[in-house]
Amino acid sequence: MVESEVETFIANFEHVDTQTLLLSLAIIVMAVVLAKIVAFLLTKLSEMSWRYRLHLKTIIPFLKVLIYSFAIYYILASVFALSLSHLVLLSGLIGAAIGFGLRNLFEDIAAGVIIVMEKTYQVGDRIEMGKYYGEVKDIGLRSTRLITPDDDLVSAPNNLIFTECVASGNSGSSEMMASLDIYIENDSDVDLAMKILREAVITSRFVYISPTRPVTILLNDHPFYKSLKARAYVNDLRDEFVFRSDITRRTWNEFYKRGIRPPKAHIISDVGNN
Repeated sequence: MVESEVETFIANFEHVDTQTLLLSLAIIVMAVVLAKIVAFLLTKLSEMSWRYRLHLKTIIPFLKVLIYSFAIYYILASVFALSLSHLVLLSGLIGAAIGFGLRNLFEDIAAGVIIVMEKTYQVGDRIEMGKYYGEVKDIGLRSTRLITPDDDLVSAPNNLIFTECVASGNSGSSEMMASLDIYIENDSDVDLAMKILREAVITSRFVYISPTRPVTILLNDHPFYKSLKARAYVNDLRDEFVFRSDITRRTWNEFYKRGIRPPKAHIISDVGNN
């Protein structure tokens, strides 16, 4: 029974002609072009609608997987006329291929499907995956493309979700918490410093404040200096770094007016090398 299925399966491919190969190639090209058109249109539409920007972008990976899956199924079931049993047999061959050196490729593809279906992270999210950090530009079958704070486009393999921790700063929301640290002299007026920092945060044009999105100012005491940490939500995650720069600039302008200074450098000599 199994041998006959294998023989029929092989016979289907033995009679493949140039026309069949060209038709399959045409379907693959059409699927790729269609996926790119859909991604382009949804991206443009999302940028025109700020409120639904992230919601529209999350649809893109799902539609791409759907288009590619349908194209592959159509090629195998209609062009090559494979039956259900043949498709099962092909799955077994693919499993064998994984064991013979294509493991990473299939891990990337499997991880890509998991990311889309389970929404581990979504297009538009700010994520940290392994040593990579940035905004998710695209989720492909093999890799995730990130725009870093330095405006570099990085392609991170999808299978990192199996081996690395993935942290999402906004989890599909347009708002995101941004934090910054400011260091002052140990004998500074801490109450005044915290008041100035809070005022700078709540008056920023980039901040978003609500009962569930509060502004928090934290104080930490160190041997030679004190540190203030401000935590607040930006209205649009793309303003994360502009927000930090705005708060830092306005806070220090006011600090210098009020006599609050940064900590002095403490140089510790390496007596062991003398």
